[in-house]
Amino acid sequence: MTGLTPIVIKAEEAAKLYSIKRESQVQGIDYEVQPKDWLHPTNTIRITEQHEQQEEHAIQIFTDGSKREHGVGAGIAIFVQGKLEHQLRYALHNRCSNNQAEQLAIVKALETIEKSHINDRIPRTATVHTDSRITLHSLKNTKNHNYLVEEIRKKAIALENRKWTITFTWIKSHAGIYGNELADKLAKEAARNDDLSFDGIPKSEIVQQVRDQSGKTNGTALHKG
Repeated sequence: MTGLTPIVIKAEEAAKLYSIKRESQVQGIDYEVQPKDWLHPTNTIRITEQHEQQEEHAIQIFTDGSKREHGVGAGIAIFVQGKLEHQLRYALHNRCSNNQAEQLAIVKALETIEKSHINDRIPRTATVHTDSRITLHSLKNTKNHNYLVEEIRKKAIALENRKWTITFTWIKSHAGIYGNELADKLAKEAARNDDLSFDGIPKSEIVQQVRDQSGKTNGTALHKG
């Protein structure tokens, strides 16, 4: 009569959410990294809002993510001394978020740099351009330990320990910048791929699903009442 969710349904919802939190690492759900695996607070990465100042860096990396009806994808374009060297596409589970796609693109870009055989005469300097302010803010936020965010930090620090200089910078999307437009195109192409590179569904998606189910159950109960 009050329109409130019955206590029994709320209790079932709470139990499901608790179970999700406990089992997230074994149930294909994106999770936060455990404290024992966090980087030391002194390990920080370089983030700037002015990409124009980093154009002298030998390697320019453009990353982007795309979430559409047909899927979720990450795209990467890597230029070495002005020459396009890598065009990479990675598909994510269709329930992953656009933010996850943006972050996976950076993870994969850093992996590519780590494995690449760069000529010794080329400076070990690279700029990662992303149009995702959320990702940059997440990297700055010392309380954010989501898996992909931590992976970016770890890979960047690992490269820094190998005498690389890695800088992350924000770039305006759809502003006619070739590298950014190419990364966007690659991300959209990747979204149509069925070969998934990442399937960690965000907990927010699961939580919403549980609450939607609770709402439907409550609606059925009210209807019967």
